Amino acid sequence: MEASRQDEYREFVAMRSTALLRLAVLLTGGDRHAAEDLLQIALMKAYGRWARIEQPEAYVRQIMYRQQVNRWRLRRHHAEVTVPVLPESGGEEGAGADLELRVALWAALGRLSKRQRAVVVLRYFEDLPEAEVAALLGCPVGTVRSTAHRSLAKLRALVPDLHPGGPGEQQLPLGYTAKEIQA
Repeated sequence: MEASRQDEYREFVAMRSTALLRLAVLLTGGDRHAAEDLLQIALMKAYGRWARIEQPEAYVRQIMYRQQVNRWRLRRHHAEVTVPVLPESGGEEGAGADLELRVALWAALGRLSKRQRAVVVLRYFEDLPEAEVAALLGCPVGTVRSTAHRSLAKLRALVPDLHPGGPGEQQLPLGYTAKEIQA
């Protein structure tokens, strides 16, 4: 690879690896080690094709989605149990209740099946349309809809404070927008 392309790659990794790691953590259900592995595999695959990639972040995200889908297809039983680690407080007032909700959400996401978690992350945290989620997961759009419906119902049952609006209202968990979660 040319030196200029290597510099572009290094700059991309330095600038976007934190946000991509957050996505990987969500996709792996909070397992930081698996998330780091997932991101590293995606970055290695992207490096080999770097000269031909037009949209690097979209390409790396696509690799991560597909790699994670392959992982949960191959592993039907996962013996490890992840334990949520409380994030450091930013010292903001009123952040205690929000922090409790975030911890509850992490725990609830961990209790979803791998397919349910993937649908919730892709549909609500990544804000992808149902058709794109279906294409990424290799299933029909109806399956994505029903899985999302059951997943959100299970999340609401596990953490009742997640849905402040009425039953017909579509919101992200904790009332965040996809941009706020990715930031």
